[in-house]
Amino acid sequence: MLLFRFSFLQIVLLAFLALPMPHALAQRIDMSIGDEPGKIPSAADEELPSQFRRQLVLYRSTEAPGTIIVQTSERFLYVVQGNGRALRYGIGVGREGFQWQGLLHITRKQEWPDWTPPPEMIERQPYLPRFMAGGPGNPMGARALYLGTTVYRIHGTNQPKTIGSAVSSGCFRLVNNDVIDLYDRIPVGTKVIVRQKPEL
Repeated sequence: MLLFRFSFLQIVLLAFLALPMPHALAQRIDMSIGDEPGKIPSAADEELPSQFRRQLVLYRSTEAPGTIIVQTSERFLYVVQGNGRALRYGIGVGREGFQWQGLLHITRKQEWPDWTPPPEMIERQPYLPRFMAGGPGNPMGARALYLGTTVYRIHGTNQPKTIGSAVSSGCFRLVNNDVIDLYDRIPVGTKVIVRQKPEL
């Protein structure tokens, strides 16, 4: 009987471990998903879990309306609206070793941007194309907002499943519907604050 109980406990433990991980826990883990140039997401792929869907939220800030605040640890991008509110978008962020913080401005915007992986990325992922024209299968997605003179951007993605995760090489990615919405709201010159941890 003792042997049966032990086996039963093992089976229960294995079954528990086989269950899908809750998204809130999964977002704390760096995903080992490489870029998938050419993959075109379906409308169903673009459906995000409720916490990562675009929504108006309470948000205290002394920044002017229109300012973008990226909270890397939370996996959210906020557009300050004033009156204690912000428009919040779920995002994918840089994986460990590729996260950063600072103050920049949007210097350029592009619809369906081309993708030219930088030499450092090619060195890490030699299978990547050296150039890819803009379009639905492009890893840059439907829109890109360029951050200062850096190689970093806020852009769309052809991998919606990475929203809420740390997987990029330092850029911030949104599903295409959200990046189009953001692109239409945000002019060149907009202030962007990137924070690793929320302010107290």
